[in-house]
Amino acid sequence: MERINAVGRRKAAVARVYVSEGKGQIIINKRTLDEYFPSPILQYIVKQPLNTLEAVEKYDITVNLVGGGYKGQAEALRLAIARALVKINADDKSALRKEGFMTRDPRAVERKKPGQPKARKRFQFSKR
Repeated sequence: MERINAVGRRKAAVARVYVSEGKGQIIINKRTLDEYFPSPILQYIVKQPLNTLEAVEKYDITVNLVGGGYKGQAEALRLAIARALVKINADDKSALRKEGFMTRDPRAVERKKPGQPKARKRFQFSKR
């Protein structure tokens, strides 16, 4: 198997993933998963698609991760890994779709509008 690549996005975060056969190493921006995401919850989010397919120690994953915060990056990475696994084996798509790992979360920060202090908040209105 050659290197398979996929992209995942969430809010401002973009994850570019390269998957190859290996022993289960996940390298993010030249650091290990434990170094990049010290929180066990974020590590769990990243590994969810692999755990669903019981493929944790089948593939080596190299990641280029930019933008956003920790949570957005973890969820972008989860989507990218799921997309890469589907490229490897299309039969896994239904299992990953059922768990919700194939869906790009469209929610993002709403822009601030002119004449308002925030996206939806209005300046105080005075009748008189």
